[in-house]
Amino acid sequence: MNKLLLIDDDKEVLKINTKYFKQKEYEVEYATSAKSALNKLKKFTPDCIILDVMMPGIDGFKAFTKIRDLCAAPIIFLTGCDSEDDKINGLLLGADDYMIKPYSLRELEARIQVVIRRYGLINNASLSDNASCIELPPLTINLSKHKAYYKNTDNSTEELMLNNKEFELLHLLAASPNEVFSFDEIGQKVWGGYIESDRKTIMVTASRLRKKLDAYPELSKFIETEWAKGYKLIYNIK
Repeated sequence: MNKLLLIDDDKEVLKINTKYFKQKEYEVEYATSAKSALNKLKKFTPDCIILDVMMPGIDGFKAFTKIRDLCAAPIIFLTGCDSEDDKINGLLLGADDYMIKPYSLRELEARIQVVIRRYGLINNASLSDNASCIELPPLTINLSKHKAYYKNTDNSTEELMLNNKEFELLHLLAASPNEVFSFDEIGQKVWGGYIESDRKTIMVTASRLRKKLDAYPELSKFIETEWAKGYKLIYNIK
């Protein structure tokens, strides 16, 4: 039975959504504020979190970063604001999907199933793979911890502070060095789907990842753009 945490300040929406998903045999917990949600997460481990953006006090974007300190479950943002900037902001934080109100509960469930399935595949692959790390010295990508590290010349290591989507894009490219991944392939593998309007989100995510890699001289220019096609990670195996 999949577990859901619904976070929304609209109690009527929570009531309708809770009833729907319980009928679909989900285990459901809900919270009407970020503070309440954080308390729930101390005892409840969801498979997916549905998070409203426009809440009083701590909004969904601020709540996201606090939730990430407690839980790695996929997060789908819900909002009544049809703004491209808001959508990109949410996705760049590392959210797994973004839906505009009003929405179909059937579509929301389908998206929940997609992100749960994708996270399950990622976690199973990480656990079943004999090599839980991708080593591209001085870069190490730890799949089980979902973290990337840079090894300094004195053998000390620094963690690259990547959000979920930046990590997953780096993982995808690093798993097949020097191979070009199209925008469509990146969208399918990292976001679980692709339409042409997603290209901008992918480009912004790649740009942010590049800037973080550029902070380390030996990782500078690791990611190369294939004009009008997509991206690849350049690495000369020694």
